[in-house]
Amino acid sequence: MPSEKILAQKKQVVSDLAASFKEAKTFVFVASRGLTVEQDTIMRRDLRNGNVKFQVIKNTVLRLTFKELGIEGLDEVFEGPTAVAYSDDVVAPAKIIAKYANDYEPMEIKGGIIDGKVATKEEIIALSKVPDPETLYSQVVYGLLFPFTKLAMLVKAVAEKKQEEDGAPAPAAAEEAPAAEAPAAEEAPAEEAPAAEEAVAEEAPAEEPAPADA
Repeated sequence: MPSEKILAQKKQVVSDLAASFKEAKTFVFVASRGLTVEQDTIMRRDLRNGNVKFQVIKNTVLRLTFKELGIEGLDEVFEGPTAVAYSDDVVAPAKIIAKYANDYEPMEIKGGIIDGKVATKEEIIALSKVPDPETLYSQVVYGLLFPFTKLAMLVKAVAEKKQEEDGAPAPAAAEEAPAAEAPAAEEAPAEEAPAAEEAVAEEAPAEEPAPADA
C-alpha cells in the first residue's frame, strides 16, 4: 500500500497537471514507443515551435487528472504507453502529431480531446486537415475579393479585344504625338524672325544715291 508521502506526491502531480491542462483547447494522445532519438528530437522541436507541449505521462495520473477536470470516457485510450500533446491552439497539436504519425511508422494516434469533448482518432485526423489561421484568413479574403478581381480581369480583356478589332492606336501613342510636334511649331517663328530683320537692313541703303544723279 502506498505511503501517505507517495499519495501526497501523486496528488500534487495531478493538481499541477490539471492546472497546466486547464487552458488547453486540444489534447492528442499518442503511442510513440519505438521512435529513434533523432525522430523524437525533430518532432519535439516542431511541437515547441508550434507552442505545443508534449509529455509522456502514466495512465493512472492521466485518468486522475482528467477526472479532476470533469472529463471521462478515456479508459480505452489510456492503455499502454501514452504521450499527450496539448495547446491552447485548437489545430496545432493535431496537425503536427498527425504529420509525424504519418511519417513515423511506430507512432500512432490513440484519440484526443477537442474543446472539452472526447474525440476519436478519426476526428483528430480530420482536425489536422483544417487550415491554420493564416491560411484560412487568406482563403477567406481571396473568396471575398475574387468576384471583384474576376470582374476587373473580364473588363480589361473585353477592352483589349475591342481595341484589336477596331485597329485603333493605343491611347498612350495618341497622346504622345501632339507633344512631340509642339516644340517644332514653336521653334519655326523664332528662326524666321532674324531673316526678316536682315532683309530690311540690306535694302534700306540702296535708296539714297537716286537724288544725287538728278
